[in-house]
Amino acid sequence: MLAFDMASTANGAFLLRIEDIDQSRSRQTWVDQIYTDLHWLGLEWPQPVYLQSKHGDTYTAGLQRLLAMGIIYPCVCTRRDIQTAASAPQEGAALASGPDGLIYPGTCRVNPPNDYDPAAVAYRLDMETALARLARLPRFVETGTGASVEHELDATMVHSKIGDVVLARRDMGTSYHLSVVLDDAAQRISHVVRGEDLFDATFIHIILQALLGLPTPVYHHHRLIRDDTGKRLAKRDDARAISKYRDDGLSPADLRDLLGV
Repeated sequence: MLAFDMASTANGAFLLRIEDIDQSRSRQTWVDQIYTDLHWLGLEWPQPVYLQSKHGDTYTAGLQRLLAMGIIYPCVCTRRDIQTAASAPQEGAALASGPDGLIYPGTCRVNPPNDYDPAAVAYRLDMETALARLARLPRFVETGTGASVEHELDATMVHSKIGDVVLARRDMGTSYHLSVVLDDAAQRISHVVRGEDLFDATFIHIILQALLGLPTPVYHHHRLIRDDTGKRLAKRDDARAISKYRDDGLSPADLRDLLGV
C-alpha cells in the first residue's frame, strides 16, 4: 500500500513482481491469492505481471558476466559445513550473521574445490576482489528516514557483516540478490520500497549494480508490521493473512487505519 501510494503521488507506475525463482516453494494458488488480496486493497498495476521464473536466461547471463570478471567462485559447502567452520575459531562464541544468515568464513575461496559439477554448486561473490574492481565505493539514497539521506558503502562493514554472499544457489542457478538487481534494471525501477529488514541487503545490491554498470534506484525502507509483543509478522510464523481480515468484515480503509498507512 505504501509503494502504491508513493507511486500515485509521484504520478508514477506501481509495478508488481512475483519473485518465484524458488519453484519448490511457489504455488499458483498463492500467486492468485496475492492478486486477489491486492486488488481488494485497491491496488492496480500494469500487465503482464513480471514473473522471475520466466527470466532465467537473464540471470544466467548476469552470472556469466560476473564469472568472466573473476569475482565469483564455486562453493560446495553445506549449511552444516558453514556453521562448523564459522564456530571453530571461538568455540561457544556467538556466530556473526548477515542478510543471508551466518557470515561465510571463506572456506571455498581459500581452498577452491578441485572436482565439482559446475551446475550443482553454489556461486559466491568474492567481496574483497569485487570491491577492489570498483573505481569508487557505491552509494544510494534512502528516503525511509523521512528525508533523503545518502549512504556510502562502508567496506569494513561489508566484510564483517555481509561477507561472500551467494549469487547463485545450486538448486536455482540464481539468488534473490542477483535476480532483483537484474529485474530492477530490466523494469527500469526508479524507487524500491521494501521493509527495513532488507536495509543491509541493499549494500549487496548497489555493489552488484556498480559491477554490472546498472543504475541505482532510490530506496525507501519502511517500518515493519509487528504484533503486540513487538515481533515481526512473517509467513513462517503463521501470521494473520489479509484474507482473514477481509473475512472478518474489515474494509481496506480499516486495514489502513490499523497499520497507520
